[in-house]
Amino acid sequence: MKPFMDDNFLLSTKPAEILYHEHAEDMPIFDYHCHLPVQDIAENRKFPNITQAWLYGDHYKWRIMRANGTDENLITGNASDRDKFYAWAKTVPMTIGNPLYHWTHLELRRYFGITDLLSAETAESIYNKTAEMLEKDEFSVRNLLRKFQVRAACTTDDLVDSLEFHKKIAGIPGFPCKILPTFRPDKAMNFGNPEDLNAYLDTLSASAGVEITSFATYINAIKARHDFFHEAGCRLADHALLIPVCREAPVNVIDAAFTDVRNGKKLSSDGVEILHTAALREIGRMHAAKGWVMQLHIGALRNSNTRMKKLLGPDTGFDSIADNSIAAPLAGFLDSLDREDMLPKTIFYSLNPNDNYTLGTMTGNFQDGITPGKIQFGSAWWFNDQIEGMGQQLSALANLGLLSRFVGMLTDSRSFLSYPRHEYFRRILCSYLGGLMENGEAPEDYTMMGKMVRDICYNNAVNYFGISIPKNSNP
Repeated sequence: MKPFMDDNFLLSTKPAEILYHEHAEDMPIFDYHCHLPVQDIAENRKFPNITQAWLYGDHYKWRIMRANGTDENLITGNASDRDKFYAWAKTVPMTIGNPLYHWTHLELRRYFGITDLLSAETAESIYNKTAEMLEKDEFSVRNLLRKFQVRAACTTDDLVDSLEFHKKIAGIPGFPCKILPTFRPDKAMNFGNPEDLNAYLDTLSASAGVEITSFATYINAIKARHDFFHEAGCRLADHALLIPVCREAPVNVIDAAFTDVRNGKKLSSDGVEILHTAALREIGRMHAAKGWVMQLHIGALRNSNTRMKKLLGPDTGFDSIADNSIAAPLAGFLDSLDREDMLPKTIFYSLNPNDNYTLGTMTGNFQDGITPGKIQFGSAWWFNDQIEGMGQQLSALANLGLLSRFVGMLTDSRSFLSYPRHEYFRRILCSYLGGLMENGEAPEDYTMMGKMVRDICYNNAVNYFGISIPKNSNP
């Protein structure tokens, strides 16, 4: 029996051990999609306790605590930070088989050197020890990023954001991590909700300095913000789609639908899809013109519990996997841009693992023969961010495309304590490739296989995103 979480945790073969310890373990991190609070980095925040660093905003933990019968007051309510941590500690032993059990103990070990298992019995000592450590300068958020060799982190930012904190960070001397914005225009494309959309478009109008009275001026306003983000170093965009959209319509139909929604009229589902397609296509052209990467996050059924959304607000842990058909509209949308030679570099993710082979084959339809891995099947996302899900994504990509060109792992996290997730991914990657070597399905050539591991862990992302990293930061 293997000991719990030893040096060879998740490494099932000798080749896997060599690939991980000699090639993956010490690689820097390029975190190209995260939700880190930028203000915390600009102000170099230090957390007063592990609850604020670990549990605030973490809907992964919130969902599991609810499933364990934890009162909401101890999750998102007014209970003390200490009591909330104790409630989580009581939950942790129940999470065996869930990735949270591994993440929890990896994070305790890698950040705090704590090897005790978290439980009700150890909660007090761990809370007190981590609180004492968090007071030290080495636990400021910038130093946490340094500790894990994070060379770049791309946050997720609304298109009306001032980006003031990104600009402050860019001016910090000696800070080795680039913190760059990602353009997220979803609120400007909420065509199914005229009231919320128009309130938002008024804000966008003021931010862009463009009066939005038509579809053309709407696109001009978005273009102004797109230019603003580009000047701030942004090179990625992110779009959340329940399902991909591809409903083409004449210009006069698009204009009429936009005028209707701007006047507060509720559109039909066809009208919503027409506007969403037209807007996304125009924005896709902007991405291509500037050499940006377009990310499409597909298939999240969000805020399903109406009662809890009213009580706690959106994005508080009541989301699940959607099961819509995505192949035809995704292919149609990508093709509409490709026909104009305006398809940007694109990464797509589906929350539904049943779509793995759809996405794996879709990448091959739109490669351009110029940019290696131009169209990417992205990292296992959200509910798939675990051993089985990552393994399935790696296997599908390897079977259908080029795993060697994969841009690798991202945290998709709001927590500065999430960077051991890259270690988790790297161990799973090395286990997969080491298994191929062990079975004679890949050569016993550690020079070649080691390079493949290092590329997937870091180098491919540096090359793909085109974001300048100081040469002495590259391995």
